[in-house]
Parts: sequence; C-alpha cells; structure tokens
Amino acid sequence: MRLGVLDIGSNSAQLQIVDVRPGAPPLPAHAVKEPTLLGEEILPDGSLSDDGVERVVRAVADAVTAATRHGVDQLYPFATSAVRDATNRDDVVGRIQQAVGIRPQFLDGEQEARLTYLAAHRWYGWSAGRLLLLDIGGGSMEIALGRDADPDLALSLPLGAGRLTRAMLPHDPPKRSEVKELRGYVRETLSEVVDRLRWESVPRNVVATSKTFKQLARLAGAPPQREGPFVRRTLTLKDVHDWIPRLARMSAAQRARLRGVSQPRARQILAGAVVAHATMTALGVDRLRVCPWALREGIMLRHLEAHAHGSVDLPLQPLVRLDGSVTSLRH
Repeated sequence: MRLGVLDIGSNSAQLQIVDVRPGAPPLPAHAVKEPTLLGEEILPDGSLSDDGVERVVRAVADAVTAATRHGVDQLYPFATSAVRDATNRDDVVGRIQQAVGIRPQFLDGEQEARLTYLAAHRWYGWSAGRLLLLDIGGGSMEIALGRDADPDLALSLPLGAGRLTRAMLPHDPPKRSEVKELRGYVRETLSEVVDRLRWESVPRNVVATSKTFKQLARLAGAPPQREGPFVRRTLTLKDVHDWIPRLARMSAAQRARLRGVSQPRARQILAGAVVAHATMTALGVDRLRVCPWALREGIMLRHLEAHAHGSVDLPLQPLVRLDGSVTSLRH
C-alpha cells in the first residue's frame, strides 16, 4: 500500500510518501514540501490571520494534488502546534476540508512525543538501551524517555523555537537583554521536569530529531542531508555553546547564509539553540546523536502495527482516503 503522511506545520506542509508493508522500513518514496510560513501570521489573540489561513489551505491543496499524482492510497493529514493551538483552528480546519476534501487531525504534545520516540527507538533498535529523545519544534519541545518501544515518560513543553522567537526575541538581531531573558525563561520552564527525568535514571543513548537539531548539527560540521540518512550525525554541548553568541550577533538574513540554515527558519534558529543548550545542560548531556526518523515515521510505524495486530486501539484514527471516505485502522 502507498501511504502518505501530511504534516501541516508552522513553516511548511510536508508530505511524505512511502510504500509500506509489514517487516519493511518506511523509507520515503517521495517527499513534497509546500511553504506555510505561519510565524508572522499569528495575531495577538492567538488566531491565524486570513493570509496565514489562505497560505495553509493552498499548501495543503498542493500537497494533496501531489499525493494524488503519486498514487497515494491512504493519507493521514495532521496539524502540529501552529494550527492546533490557534484560537480559530476550527475555522482553519473547516476551510481546508471545504477546499480540499480532507480534515486534518490533531495530535497533542504527548502523542507527538510518544510517536517520535517510537520512530527513534525503531531506528536504533533494541541495542540502544535506555533512550532519551529530544525534539524542538516550532511551537513545543517534546521529551521522551524509555527502554522499550513505548516510552516510560513522554512530555511536551511550550519551548518551541518559533513560539519563543515571536514572544521573546522581537528585534533582529536580538538585544542582549532579550537573549538573557530567554535563557532564564527556558531554564525555569525546564526546572519543572528535570528532577523527574533524572529520577527515571541515566539514559544509555541520547538522540534528537527535528529541523532545529539537524541545522545545529550541520552548523557544527555534520554531513549534509544529501549524503543520506545512514550517515552518523552528532551534536555536542560545546558545539551549541559556541554557536549561540555567534547566532545572537547575526541578523536573520545573515544566518540564512550559513550552511544548513534555511531562510524560513533563520530567525528562530537562535531560540532553538538556546533551548537545546539549556536542555542538554540541565540533563547532563555532553553529546547526542541526530536521528533521521521522527514524527511522520512514527505515525507510519504505528499504522503498520495496527494492521499487523488488528486489536491496537490508536489515537491516529481515522485515516482519510483521497476520495473522502474513512477507513478504520482496526480490523
């Protein structure tokens, strides 16, 4: 079966298409990215502007057209925090459904953490031992910890790079006082969960997903994405520490010229680096590995598990077919 997962995020709507079968890894057959660029479209009341909504609708429509062109049998569309947390999210979803014929689903932060952890655990295998997962998105940061396929602990914190940039770094480049205040806020927010994470014992491996960590690793000299998913990529605490003051002195336009930093994410890479540094410091992490699999792969893996076992009760229902009909994940 050809399965598509459409991730509607703050920077883009990303469609990942795989040919899935039990026992085979969900490696992508095609990938499509359409810009949403919602960072500047969130109004003071927490709603998305009309321009932002229109951009989301166009991006989803283009992604669905691509899914049809590539012969996708089933499509799972979901929206992350930029749309999920918008005060007018019902209107956004309704306009998408009216224009395109699909209705995006919402995953809460804990579900995102668990599914991303599932993907990372499957990528590294049982030999990874106790695994700590870190993921910095646009609106939130997810943390998960465990040894088995399901984590013992899954958390979501309001420490997304886009959210923090909008709220705490209004100037470009930011003022020193803004960066200092951001560091304090991140440390204070992390303090609410650090003791719990330490109590759960020291992980054997620490892995990170998300564009933020991939871009930071690339800045630190990791191989580019074009070399494929099987190349080892790491990031050290010292790498992040050394890059923060350099990024803080640059404008977004200057950061966009750095290797690995995309223009849409150039403004928020500093906030992402601050969150990464504070989290690694608080949890005693000197080095982590960057995992190529993340939330979209986790959704695909959970879908395969459901078909294999039949009795799995999932929050990822329903899968929406391109003809608008709905099929259950349970047999």
